[in-house]
Amino acid sequence: MNAPSRITFDKPLSVAILAMGGQGGGVLADWIVAAAEANGWHAQSTSVPGVAQRTGATLYYIEMLQPRDGQAPVLALMPTPGDVDVVIGAELMEAGRSILRGLATPDRTLLITSTHRAYAVAEKEKPGESIADPQAVNDATRVAAKRVIAFDMERAARHNGTVVSAPILGALAGAGVLPFPRQSFEDVIRSGGRGTEASLKGFAAGYARAAETSNELPDARIAPAKDESLLPETLGNAELDPLLARVRALPSSIQSVALAGLKRMVDFQDVAYGGEYLARIEGLVALDDKAGGAGRGHGFSMAAAKYVANAMAYDDVIGVADLKTRSSRFRRIAAAMNAGDAPLYMTEFMHPRAEELVRLLPAGLGRWVIAKPGLMRAIDGMVNKGRQVQTAKLRGFLQLYAVAGLRPRRRKLLRHAEEMEHMEHWLALATSQLGKNYALACGIISARRLIKGYSDTHARGLSKYDRVLSAVPLLQSREDAEVWMTRLVSAALKDEDGTALDGALATLKSL
Repeated sequence: MNAPSRITFDKPLSVAILAMGGQGGGVLADWIVAAAEANGWHAQSTSVPGVAQRTGATLYYIEMLQPRDGQAPVLALMPTPGDVDVVIGAELMEAGRSILRGLATPDRTLLITSTHRAYAVAEKEKPGESIADPQAVNDATRVAAKRVIAFDMERAARHNGTVVSAPILGALAGAGVLPFPRQSFEDVIRSGGRGTEASLKGFAAGYARAAETSNELPDARIAPAKDESLLPETLGNAELDPLLARVRALPSSIQSVALAGLKRMVDFQDVAYGGEYLARIEGLVALDDKAGGAGRGHGFSMAAAKYVANAMAYDDVIGVADLKTRSSRFRRIAAAMNAGDAPLYMTEFMHPRAEELVRLLPAGLGRWVIAKPGLMRAIDGMVNKGRQVQTAKLRGFLQLYAVAGLRPRRRKLLRHAEEMEHMEHWLALATSQLGKNYALACGIISARRLIKGYSDTHARGLSKYDRVLSAVPLLQSREDAEVWMTRLVSAALKDEDGTALDGALATLKSL
């Protein structure tokens, strides 16, 4: 539209959008501007990009005002805290960041946010649980905004084959804060051409939900609630159902955990391996009962059912290759990318070391190779380099498929032998404390959570595990042994270099 020649200082409507790469924040801002201009308003959009896809969101800011008497409005380039009419968070924590920045205020702001999570780098880089608490955002929105429209817009987008910007625009239109008819927004979407029908469906879903949603976010959980329902009548497999009967014979408090462990064993290796897992749990339950575990809710057995499953289904390159070549993974990624019938190409970034390769050898041969430092250096020089493997192409797929094909021989390989030896030592240490200090035995079992992954990740976790268990002699006579073990494990998970763990161990030694 032609810009008027003079200026007005009337108050504009303002919209701030916080979105991450790939969520269509720029498209959403363009839609809003186009809808305003189609209704004769003057609109301006600016953006300040974040550092990267998930280390910093892009802030899009829109101001719009109806020209009066041929006068052009003065519009700001950035939002002013306390002076924004609509704040849109394309993901839950972006809504929280808008509150921290003072963009949302209780006297004027409509806060529109999707309740789904896309975890930030800071949440994923820590060794332990570092996911931000969504309930804190929920609590803040109840006092920081005048009105809140919140639902899982990402799910609505996936259901309609579009991206999250479409249901967000629908929620904005349905909220009625912008003086434009629904038809204006739909016309703007249609003008885009590509993906029009899917975007209109997503828009309609958001529009409908805006009218239904109350001013409060639903209660949030960092993790979904555990299903405490009864065990199924059957697992749908004649070989697995006898194992299900053995799960039923375990104490009721650990049955659901044991069933999850059984399923993991079968997926990791085979049915026989699942039987071995149950045999081990049955033996540990017997020891637990002998130590009075029934009166303690079988706390030792419950922890053992979880962490023995982790120990027996350890992370290795065979498992990684298996997961990366499963057809279900290709289907899941295609659905998430809305690929439809379009070809989908995936590139896997890998950096193998000699240690991973040698541990794929039969146990005896692998130990012989590891005992030869010169040979290990030569192997490392050949394989220790970055690789980009395209699993959608035959050559790349067959490389990983061949590694995954080692699964039937896994139990004869060096990595498996080392993992089982380590597990036997861990369980022996834990069971040796059962009759002496039950709480300490539970703490030793739970310390196994420190060991995960493979390569450098596995080595760091194993080192921290060894340092935590070095405190066992200091805790044998303490009634608060389990509390201290939990504290040491939590400290070990705080950072990669173990500084927090060093401090916790020093404190324990000083007591």
